Amino acid sequence: MSDRVRRLLTAAHRAVEPVLATVTGIGWALVVMCVLAWLLAGRLGWVEMAVLALACLVLLAIAALFMIGRTRIAVTTVVEPPRVTVGQPLTGELRARNDARVPLVSVSLEFPIGEGGVTYDLPTLLPGHDHAELFAVPTERRGVIPVGPVRTVRGDPLGLFRREQEWTETTEVFVHPRVTPLEPFGVGLIRDLEGTTAQSTSMSDLAFHALREYVPGDDLRHIHWRSSARHGQLLVRQFLDTRRSHLVVVVDSRPTAYASEDEYETAISIAASLLRRGLLDEYDVSFCSGEARMLRASTAGGGRTALDACSRAVPSGHDLVDMAAQAARLAPDASLAILVSGTHADFLTLQRAAGQFPVEAASAGIRVDAAQRPGLRTTADLPLLTVPRLDALAPVLSRGLT
Repeated sequence: MSDRVRRLLTAAHRAVEPVLATVTGIGWALVVMCVLAWLLAGRLGWVEMAVLALACLVLLAIAALFMIGRTRIAVTTVVEPPRVTVGQPLTGELRARNDARVPLVSVSLEFPIGEGGVTYDLPTLLPGHDHAELFAVPTERRGVIPVGPVRTVRGDPLGLFRREQEWTETTEVFVHPRVTPLEPFGVGLIRDLEGTTAQSTSMSDLAFHALREYVPGDDLRHIHWRSSARHGQLLVRQFLDTRRSHLVVVVDSRPTAYASEDEYETAISIAASLLRRGLLDEYDVSFCSGEARMLRASTAGGGRTALDACSRAVPSGHDLVDMAAQAARLAPDASLAILVSGTHADFLTLQRAAGQFPVEAASAGIRVDAAQRPGLRTTADLPLLTVPRLDALAPVLSRGLT
């Protein structure tokens, strides 16, 4: 096959492919029926088959007339605000404008919203005119809801042809979990201007520790000249390393750890409440639950990032101890680690998960159990809080982390 023929075939395929893509399953069935009837009429001389083939051909031709022309519209969607709390009503607006030079008729807009969606049949729009529709976004459950893309659907009354075209991108709407206000954390950690002091010394930081003799290579800016003159030798300042308090919250994502889906939702709400409180206390915060992970969100814009990560969390088969180990590797400077699980989580698993974090990090476990009363017990140096519902978190937490 010559290059010229190959180029012609490629060009023909590119030209025909968009047309063939518009034929529906019913349309292809009609095409097959038309071909079979034509072959039978030619081979066996059946007049009836010839009439059937002609009828199929006429139907295809009439249906194809509905596909002539291009749809030229501008579609915009607005969802405000893009982040809400569970149960908060949320509506948006879809607006379509006719950018063609002729009136727009017989066009439907398919608009996916989450697992469902709506279909709007646009009225006849004159050139330059627009049409607006309001829509509601379901916010009964926490999660991330994809909104869009908006598609125009053009076809014929018999459903032989169908052409779709996307006009907008997919927008994510975050439905954040409910949170409850908490008192500031009191974990017995000494804090300075920037965070908690560690026991490792440093030659440059904020927490002054002591003076020592100068050795070659020390920064001359850290020489304490008054003490050096008094003792007759150069003395330099030595500091303690400082670090910001870092809260890490790990939520057990195993479905078997919970008695119901509502228990897992309560666990996520508890995590969100802890993360928000940590940010208010100017902690760095990290979150992990299954595939949803958020590392080191700080006060500047961190509240939205932390709650977004909680919205993405879904139950999965990830082991709690493995998740804690991964969180410990991602946040080696953790100063407070809190593990949240459900009714069926055993204490040994929580203890092993807490053991993945550094020994200097304070740790606690929270078990969501709707059948138990709020309580606190400490076993093997691990405080274990029992929280039956979200509003019981604050009083139990104040006893467990003080």
